[in-house]
Amino acid sequence: MTEVIVITGGGRGIGAATARLAAQRGYSVCINFRENRMAADGVVRAIEAGGGHAIAVAADVSREADVERLFATCDRSFGAPTALVNNAGILEKQMRVDAMDGARIQRIFATNVIGSFLCAREAVRRMSTKRGGHGGAIVNVSSGASRLGAPGEYIDYAASKGAVDTLTVGLAKEVAEEGIRVNAVRAGYIYTEMHASGGEPERVDRVKNFVPMKRGGTASEVAQAILWLLSPDASFTTGSFIEVTGGN
Repeated sequence: MTEVIVITGGGRGIGAATARLAAQRGYSVCINFRENRMAADGVVRAIEAGGGHAIAVAADVSREADVERLFATCDRSFGAPTALVNNAGILEKQMRVDAMDGARIQRIFATNVIGSFLCAREAVRRMSTKRGGHGGAIVNVSSGASRLGAPGEYIDYAASKGAVDTLTVGLAKEVAEEGIRVNAVRAGYIYTEMHASGGEPERVDRVKNFVPMKRGGTASEVAQAILWLLSPDASFTTGSFIEVTGGN
C-alpha cells in the first residue's frame, strides 16, 4: 500500500522540510498552503526532481469547506492519507494580552486549533479501522511555548498550542483501538520565516542564549522527529511528545 501524507502549511519552514523528508521516505505528499503558491510549488518541484510524487493544494485550514476539499483532492490524486502532519500555524505581532483585540485571538485559534481539529477529523474518517480504513498516524506540531507561556510576546499563540497538546492526548486515547496513533512534536526556537510575522525576523538569534544548547534549531531537525513518530519504529508510541527545543 502506498503511504500518503497530508502536510498542512507545507510550503515553508518545518512543513516544507517535512514534505521533502517524507518524499525521501517513499510517501506521496499532499502539500497544503494558504497563500504562497510559489513556495509550495517549489517544494513540489524539488520532490519530483528527486523522483517523488507531490501535489500542492490551496486551502485555509480554518475553513471547514476548504479542509474537506483538501482531503478530497488528496483522495483523488493519491488515495486516502495514511499520515497527517498538522503543521499549519500562525502568530501575530508581539504584544501583551492587554493590548490584544478579540479579532486577533480568534484568528490565532481559528487556524492553530480549529484547523488542527478539522484536519484530524478528516484524517480519522479515512484512517479508522472502524470506518473501513487501514489505520495511520497523526503528528501535531506544537511548541515549547505551550509549556513556557510566551509572556510579553505571544500568549495567544502559546495558549493555542496548549490546546493542540490536549487534542493530541485526548485523540490518541479516542482512536488507539482503531489503528491510529496520535503524537506531537514541541518545536523550540527554530530558524523559520514565521518569526517575521511577529515583527522580529532575527528573534532566534536574540533568544538562543536562553537555550541550554545555546543555539536555535533547524526545520530539518524538527522534520526528523516528525518522521520518526510517523514511522513503524514508533509503533507503540501514542499520546506522546518529542521536545525539539534544545533543552528548554
